Amino acid sequence: MDKAKQTVVVGMSGGVDSSVCALLLKQRGYNVIGLYMSNWKETDDGGHCTGEQDFDDVRRVCNAIDVPYYTVDFAQQYMDRVFCYFLEEYKNGRTPNPDVLCNREIKFGPFLQYAKSLGADFIATGHYCGIEHKDGKHFLKKVKDQNKDQTYFLNQLNQRQLADVMFPLAEIEKGEVRKIAKQYNLETAEKKDSTGICFIGERNFREFLKNYLPGQSGDIKTLDGKTVGRHIGLMYYTLGQRRGLNVGGKADGNGGRWFVVDKDLQNNVLLVSQGDETPLMSKACVADGFNWIPEQPADEFCCFAKFRYRQPEQAVKVKVQGDGVYIEFAEPQRAVTPGQFAVLYDKDYCLGGGVIRQVVK
Repeated sequence: MDKAKQTVVVGMSGGVDSSVCALLLKQRGYNVIGLYMSNWKETDDGGHCTGEQDFDDVRRVCNAIDVPYYTVDFAQQYMDRVFCYFLEEYKNGRTPNPDVLCNREIKFGPFLQYAKSLGADFIATGHYCGIEHKDGKHFLKKVKDQNKDQTYFLNQLNQRQLADVMFPLAEIEKGEVRKIAKQYNLETAEKKDSTGICFIGERNFREFLKNYLPGQSGDIKTLDGKTVGRHIGLMYYTLGQRRGLNVGGKADGNGGRWFVVDKDLQNNVLLVSQGDETPLMSKACVADGFNWIPEQPADEFCCFAKFRYRQPEQAVKVKVQGDGVYIEFAEPQRAVTPGQFAVLYDKDYCLGGGVIRQVVK
């Protein structure tokens, strides 16, 4: 089909990646529409909506490249499908990854449906991911810029969600994206990349979480039961954490750094160790609710896995157990954290992922 007759709705965030994504598709001859999602309602100290600046940048970019743009409000869907889950996981002592849920439940959920109502043949985002369509199946692939590869965050997408998706940045490195934005004088060329919680952004995390989950203080203890301090609420700590424990300088310590090794929810105790990281190491984990892209390879197989976004891939052996998997590590892994996602890879392909529910020492 003639590209000019094909409509691509681009998820515009107000950042440089989605800006260049829209520009490239426009240059390739597609009928491009920009769509900005408003998913979090909050005002700053001056009473201004914190998303106004991002939408202003979307407006400027879309005007510069001559494409129409719209805004849509998914704040209620975000609250119901992502944020409530986020709070429940923290309440249960786990450390969730809301970005993964945000992609599955919002960007490739209501956004995809709304884009179709605008006449979209495809949707596109500024994710650094690849897509391959072969024999009626849709494969999620790693990209050229491995430092920016974001397949980890899309591990929960299904075949329907991937069927009509474009990732124009798959073969472009981040530095080149900014060069393109500068070349075409896009307002977002020098804009800092967004970090923090998906759609909520950067903030003092403890102070933010206190607004929704008031912390219950309790003892910080060593694995042999010695009390070495007080914590401000178990949800504010994660496995392997070193900073903010306020237990350094103990006279009877060994001089090493203290770090979190576990949480005792029943007794509201934060468990820590000093120096020796052996208590943080594990040999396997169990992940449930596993999503396969596009299908389960076998009941047992070897591949590679990541247990957090910035981690290099690790060799593993996988055994499928119902809707979950048992993942055995070739080498012991540090601080594998319940609530995070275990994501599997076979060469350039992302096989899928599931939520880590249990760690095997």
